[in-house]
Order: sequence, then structure tokens, then C-alpha cells
Amino acid sequence: MRFRRAVRRIGLAGGVFGLAGGAFGLAAAQIVGAAAARADVVIGVAVPRSGAYVGVGEQVLRGVQAAARDANAKGGLDGQTIVLDVQDDACDSNKAVAVANHYAAQGVRLVVGHVCSNASLAASEVYAANGTVMITAASVAAKLTDRGLPTIFRVCGRDDDQAKLSATVLAERFREKKIAILNDLTPGSRNLAAATKENLNRIGINEAVATAFAAGDADDAALADRLKEAGIAVAYYGGDAREMGRLVRISAERGFRPQWFGTSAIATQEFGTIAGPASNGVLMTFYLDPRRKPEAAAVVAAFKAEGVDPEGSTIYGYAALQALVAAGNFAHTTDAKRIAATLHAERFDLVLGSVGFDNKGDVTAQGYVLYVWNDGAFTYAK
Repeated sequence: MRFRRAVRRIGLAGGVFGLAGGAFGLAAAQIVGAAAARADVVIGVAVPRSGAYVGVGEQVLRGVQAAARDANAKGGLDGQTIVLDVQDDACDSNKAVAVANHYAAQGVRLVVGHVCSNASLAASEVYAANGTVMITAASVAAKLTDRGLPTIFRVCGRDDDQAKLSATVLAERFREKKIAILNDLTPGSRNLAAATKENLNRIGINEAVATAFAAGDADDAALADRLKEAGIAVAYYGGDAREMGRLVRISAERGFRPQWFGTSAIATQEFGTIAGPASNGVLMTFYLDPRRKPEAAAVVAAFKAEGVDPEGSTIYGYAALQALVAAGNFAHTTDAKRIAATLHAERFDLVLGSVGFDNKGDVTAQGYVLYVWNDGAFTYAK
């Protein structure tokens, strides 16, 4: 089937959606909008609700829940009420595959998820084999879409683009400083560190230290002492919010205060809370902040009316569900393969602006920018 090029909008509800603090204590199957008996299209939501990345998982889930409520208020997906089946993958590859198999067994063919790249990579094989559309709000691994699987999409950026920006910032701002590139042996951290190092070396700058370490308070203290002794002035680390928060705090307690440089993995309030005052001045690469886009103004206002700041990946979670609904409503279908074809063929006005998806499944939205942490929040860096 061929689709004509067009821009289609899906309406934003008048800003009414509940985000009470107990929302994340609900059972795995989350009923959104109408009662279950009336629902006839189920969308899976695979996020970490346990483990190191639970903070990012909560952001994505908040966004998805809000988008589903807003869509249901406007008629749902092709006139059918949306129900969310929320599953915890703990950012674990094996659990992610189990979640994907659960959806396959239940006949769920539309999924928002996963959050961590290793989980998305593992589960995407199952989704591709079953013709299931998977759209992630946070998995950045280039390999995820470089394989060209026709039903796999993302609304966030790619780690190779993030690494290029990190290397450029290091080269332009800290060329004469001693730089350390760190990873904690997890797949995402290791891949970002390697890509950043490769890009930095290609520019003609060699790091003073490149090392991997096992996360934990004792190892954090030993690492801080080692970096301090080596005279490191800039420390780049691609780890999660909890671990980087501990590392930054423990380093400061031991009198080591380099220029810390993190990634999209620390774009959550959890980092600022754990690092405390030592978080001030920490640099971070992250996607363009959609809270500042006029297209997201109504959604942002609705979140804030509920006392929620839609930080980090929240709006990207909203955009992921919104894209599925926009494609289904454009093509007048709930069929996964037709929705995938529509996502590839059309452009839609989402909270991210007017966007489409290329032949790999990558979103055609602006990529990464540089942020700085101050007073427990992050803003664009100057």
C-alpha cells in the first residue's frame, strides 16, 4: 500500500489526565480511559520498574499513560479504546525477551519500549519475527535501527550521535586538560565510552586515562583516588544516574572535583538527589528538551497542573505512544504492519514537532545538545 505524503495531527486533550503518586504502584495491566470491557486495542509498555534505571522507566511510563488518556479522550486508536499492558523488564536482556514473548502470546502487536538498549536489542528480535511494532523512547544504541528491521522505531537519538557531540565538547572546551574516559562494564556505558574515545582520538586528542570499573562505593572511592593522583581534570562517564551520582558525591567527599561529564542516562532527578551539591556544574548530553517546544505546551501544562515536571524522557514517552496513534488514525487501522508502513511513509505533528521516521526507523527530529546541572536541575549549557 502506498500513502500520500501529508502532515496529520492528533488532538491533545484539554489537559485532563491523572498522575497521582500511586500510579506506579498499580498492577502490570494498566487500564487507561474506559473500562476494560470496552477496550479493544492493547498496547504493551515495556519499561524498567526495578533496577538501576527505574527512574527513566517512570518518566517514560508517565508520558505513555498521559498520551493514552489524551488519545482516548479524542476517540482512541482508530475509534478503539486504548489499554496499556505494562511489563517490567528491569533493563535485563533475558527479562526483555520474556516480556516480548508475553506480548506475542497475548496477541499484542504494538509496544512502546524498551528503555535500555540491551533490552531493546534482545526483545526486538522477537518483535520483528512476530510483525510487532516496537517504538522506544530511550534506547540509543545505533545497532537497534541500523539492522533495518521494518517494525522497529525510536523517537529518541542515537548513541553514535551522542558520542560525536561528547567528543566535540571535550575537544573544544578541554583540549589542554587531562581527560579520563570511564565505563562501568555495562553495555550502554561501555559502548558510549568506546564511541566517545574513538571520536576524540579521531579529532587528534588522546585521553590520559581510559578505564573500566565495577560500580560500588568501595570501587568508587578507589577510582576517585586514582583519578586524583593522575591529575585528571575532566572525567567522562556514561553510567546510570545512581552510579554517577554516587561517584560524583564520593569523589567530592574525598577532595576530588574534576569537571564531570555524563550522558542521557543521568537525565533524571535521581542523579541530582544522590550527588547533592556536588552535581552543580556537571555537564550532560541529552536530547533537545521538548518541554520548550510550542507543540508540547499543552501537555507540559497538564503535567504541571498535576504537580509533575515532565523532565527527561517523559515527553519522549508521550511522543512514542502519540506516534502509534497518529499512524493508526491516519491509516484507519490497528494492524501493526500497516501502522509500521505509515510511520515510515508519513510525517506527523507530535509533541516533538513535525517529524517522520527514516528507512531505518530513526526519528527525523533534532538530536543531542549540551546541558549543565545546577541546583538539582539541568538546563542548556552556554
